[in-house]
Amino acid sequence: MAEENKINGLAWFLAGLGVGALAGILYAPKSGRETREELLTGAREGTEYLRARTRQVADQMGNLVDQGKQQVGEYVERGRDVVDRGRAQWEEFVERGKNLVTEQTGRVTAAVEAGRQAYKTPPVPSEPKEL
Repeated sequence: MAEENKINGLAWFLAGLGVGALAGILYAPKSGRETREELLTGAREGTEYLRARTRQVADQMGNLVDQGKQQVGEYVERGRDVVDRGRAQWEEFVERGKNLVTEQTGRVTAAVEAGRQAYKTPPVPSEPKEL
């Protein structure tokens, strides 16, 4: 919004400069040579003003671009941090899952081995029960 006001102000300045130059030519009591010199001086001053304003706007735009780059860099860094944390949590969950599978595999193996041993061992005869 402020940049738009500055551009509008510059346009009105240039329009005023042109109207003033025209009024000066029409109502000036000076000779043609003096009038031409004044017009050239005014044109040079206007050109220099435009160059200065162009440099200022270019500097401001450069600053805005630098700020934008900095913000994008900060957002990228935050995104990397989030991805790294997610990756670390995922790796932790995978490791827990591996440990759980290993633990359960050991229990199942022990149970199977106990079943084999029970199957191979002959039964112990029991004493007859009296009624």
